[in-house]
Amino acid sequence: MNMEANYNPAPMHDLVNTGIDGLNHLLRGGLTRDRMYLIEGDPGTGKTTLAMQFLLQGRSQGDPGLYVTLSETEHELRAVAASHGWSLDGLELFQLSAMEGSRQQDQYTLYHPAEVELGETMQKVTDVIERLQPTRVVLDSLSEMRLLARDPLRYRRQILSLKEFFSGRSCTVLLLDDHANEPDQQLQSLSHGVVLLDQLPFEYGRARRRVRILKMRGLAAIEGFHDFKIQRGGLVVFPQLSPPPDGQVRKAASDVKSGVAELDLLLGGGIAWGSTTLLIGPAGSGKSTVAAHYAAAVELPNKAAIFLFEERPDTFLLRCDALGMRIAERVKSGAIELVQVNPGDLSPGEFLHLVREAVDVRGARLVMIDSLNGYLNAIPQSDAPLVRMHELLAYLNGRGVASLVVVAQHGIVGTAMITPIDVSYLADAVILLRFFEATGQVRKAISVVKKRSGSHETTIRELQIGPNALRVGAALTDFQGVLTGVPHYIGPTGPLLKND
Repeated sequence: MNMEANYNPAPMHDLVNTGIDGLNHLLRGGLTRDRMYLIEGDPGTGKTTLAMQFLLQGRSQGDPGLYVTLSETEHELRAVAASHGWSLDGLELFQLSAMEGSRQQDQYTLYHPAEVELGETMQKVTDVIERLQPTRVVLDSLSEMRLLARDPLRYRRQILSLKEFFSGRSCTVLLLDDHANEPDQQLQSLSHGVVLLDQLPFEYGRARRRVRILKMRGLAAIEGFHDFKIQRGGLVVFPQLSPPPDGQVRKAASDVKSGVAELDLLLGGGIAWGSTTLLIGPAGSGKSTVAAHYAAAVELPNKAAIFLFEERPDTFLLRCDALGMRIAERVKSGAIELVQVNPGDLSPGEFLHLVREAVDVRGARLVMIDSLNGYLNAIPQSDAPLVRMHELLAYLNGRGVASLVVVAQHGIVGTAMITPIDVSYLADAVILLRFFEATGQVRKAISVVKKRSGSHETTIRELQIGPNALRVGAALTDFQGVLTGVPHYIGPTGPLLKND
C-alpha cells in the first residue's frame, strides 16, 4: 500500500512556517503547531541560525517569540543576528547561566545539589514563559540542562516535565541539542519531531552541510539527506529534485537546430526538447564546441544556460566567437546565462538548485554542462554522483529542457577509451567524437550512436573546427576503422575537408 498516496496532510493553517523555504518543502508546508521539536547537530552545524529564523518568521507574522539561552550570552546572540543582517528587536531574549545555582551548592544538605540547581533553573524558564505567553519558544541548549542534571534519569524526568508544561499551551517549541553523534533515543521519542543537522568536512573546499528529517509525527516529511548552506541571511536548504507532473511539462514542436545543416542531419533533424544529449570523446576533439553551437542557436524568448567547470568564461567566449557563434553578444542580451563553477564552492544539492533556478526562475530552455569530469572534480562530496546527475537530468527532461552533457574520455586515440562514469544509459542521444590519422594529419570524426526520440544517421563524418567556423564533411565511406584512430583507406582517391 502506498502510505503517502493515502496520507492526508495537515491543513496549512495548522502548520508553522519555519522561515526556511527549503525546510518547509521537506516538511510539506511546515511544523505542526503547538508541538515540541528536537533540533540535533554538532556545534557549528547551524542550530542557532535555524532557531533565529524560526523566531524571526514568527515575528513577521505577529507571533510572540522567546529565545531562552543557557549556552550563549545575549550579546553573542545579537552578534550572530547582526552577522546575518537581522535585528532581534521584538523578540524576548532570556539569558540564564547554567552555573547560577552552583555557587550555593554547599548550602544544600537535604537534597542533592544537582536536583536543586536544575529545579531552580527550570523554574525560572517556566516563570518567564508564564509571564510572556510566547507562541514560539527556543531552548538553547539541552547540553547545559544535561550538565546541570548530572544524572540521566533526573535529566529525562525534567524533559518529560517540560513537555507536560508545554502540552497545554499554544506554543511551538524548538529544543536545541549538541549530541547528534550520540543520539538520545528516549529524548527523540519524547519529541514530536526530530531534525538532524550534519556537517561533513573535506580536505579541500567548503564543508558540506546536510539536513535530515529523522522523525515527524503526523507529517509525511520528505526523507533522506538534503544539502544546505549557511550564508548571510540564514540557512538555505536544497531539497532533492523531483520531476514535475506531466501537466507542467513545456512542449515544443520543432527540434533544437545548431545552424550547421550537416550536423543537424546527423541527428535526424536536431536535438529534441525534453531530452538529454551526451557528447563524448577525448580532450580536444570538439565536444564543447559542438554543444556550444546548439546553445548559441537558442534565441529569445527562449534562453540557454551554460555551466562551465573547467574553462574560464572569457576564454570560452573568445573561442566560440572566433567560430562565429556570437555567444558574447547573446550573453549580453540575456539570451545565454554563463556560469563558472569553482572547485569546492558548491555541494551537489546546491548545484542542482542553481540549475533549477536558471530553468524555473530565469526561463532557460537549454542547459549545457561542460563537463561531467569537471563536475566530479569540482563537487567531490557526492557519494552517489550518478544518482545526483540522474536526478537533475530527469527533472530537466520533465520540464521540457534540452540538456547537453559533455564527457571527456581518458586517452587520445585507440579503442581503449575510458569514461570516468557511465552515464550513457541516462542519455537520449549520444554524439561520439574521435581523432583519426589520415594523409599525415590528425583529423576529427563525429557520429551519432544513439537517439531515442527518432531516427538519425549512422554514418561517420569528418569534423573540422576553425579557422572561422565549424564544418561537418561528407560520410567517411572510404575509410575503415575510423573509430580506432588508425583507419585503413579502402576507396579511391578523394578529397577530405580543406582548411579555408
